[in-house]
Amino acid sequence: MARIEFQGLAHSYETAPQGPSDYAVRRLDHVWEDGGAYALLGPSGCGKTTLLNIISGLIHPSHGKVIFDGVDVTGLPTEQRNIAQVFQFPVIYDTMTVFDNLAFPLRNRQVDEPEIRRRVHEVAEMLELEADLPKRARGLTADAKQKISLGRGLVRSDVTAILFDEPLTVIDPQLKWHLRRKLKQIHEQFKLCLIYVTHDQNEALTFADQVVVMNEGQVLQTGTPQQLFEEPSHSFVGYFIGSPGMNFLSCKIQGENAIVENMPIPLSPDTAARARKSDKAMELGIRPEFLTFNEAMTPGAIQVNIIDMADLGSFTLVNARIGNQSIKIKVPEGEQLPDHQGWLTFPPNRALIYAAGEAV
Repeated sequence: MARIEFQGLAHSYETAPQGPSDYAVRRLDHVWEDGGAYALLGPSGCGKTTLLNIISGLIHPSHGKVIFDGVDVTGLPTEQRNIAQVFQFPVIYDTMTVFDNLAFPLRNRQVDEPEIRRRVHEVAEMLELEADLPKRARGLTADAKQKISLGRGLVRSDVTAILFDEPLTVIDPQLKWHLRRKLKQIHEQFKLCLIYVTHDQNEALTFADQVVVMNEGQVLQTGTPQQLFEEPSHSFVGYFIGSPGMNFLSCKIQGENAIVENMPIPLSPDTAARARKSDKAMELGIRPEFLTFNEAMTPGAIQVNIIDMADLGSFTLVNARIGNQSIKIKVPEGEQLPDHQGWLTFPPNRALIYAAGEAV
């Protein structure tokens, strides 16, 4: 196990990068603590896999250092980093039995056979593969093969960290939840440093203690699932996390209010004070879950025009407009809704202000 640190790290696939857009990973100083469960979350092409391959040694960064437990490993090859990597598609030996697949990393390191048997059976029991040990891997299901890939990393006692690159993409949706739960159990038992790459927010938020959100090669925010949901520090994080994502409304700041389409929306005193210090273009951000919808006018509420509604079982998703701007509202199941117009209340402690994409 190890503490993994990036110092001034950046990487470009261009031979002569001219600017930030030429970098797959922009300059980054970051730490993954020993024993933590982390997720790298972001859209395809944002630099997640590049970052993972830099950790494992498959890519040498253009700039900066990779530090394991205070030791600079930037120039070390993969085999000297004691890293286990589980890829999107299972990497196993189809002609071997499950037992031999799991034993392979240990036999390569000339571990004694009694210890190999002990470790293989321990890992197989953990991953519910005991009944498959004598079977050849070729005939197994995709999820069983992926569990073998995972087991090959766990079977080694000297692993520094286990890296997962979209490991559940090929898994049947009904089995994904089961495997995510299994990964959580493994982390709780062994306290390994686990780093999990995915574009699926549900996978990231249910697996990780800390989620690193990336876009266009940049780390925009690192935090707990609750922090990313309630306090996104960048508008992209607010948009990307949540279903649907955060609402954003162009606004101006006057006193303690955000002015949206000539209508005042009260802010918390701290938010308003910070917003007044910026001269950049402003947006008010609020989650659909935090809005209160009323049929009749209430103090502090603003009028909206309803465009359409979708009954999604546990809630109704209302699409509405404030002047020329769209807004989504999640209304709990069973609440009465008007046909054409309603009134929205914005809780001041939930209304955030973003200046040029950054939370004020």
